[in-house]
Amino acid sequence: MPPLPKKKHSKKRRGDKRAHKSINAIKTVKCSQCNSAYIPHRVCPECGYYNGKEIISSQADV
Repeated sequence: MPPLPKKKHSKKRRGDKRAHKSINAIKTVKCSQCNSAYIPHRVCPECGYYNGKEIISSQADV
């Protein structure tokens, strides 16, 4: 059998242990081309631009 704890851990110690497990909001930035919100360091899903350059051609061009 594995060793068992001798005493119960307090609510504070339990909370400190779980402090980093919280859910964070997703960070977003505005696109310089279309002003829509998107995740940083990704291609804008609305217009297909990244860093001022068109990476993905839009559906209207096809």
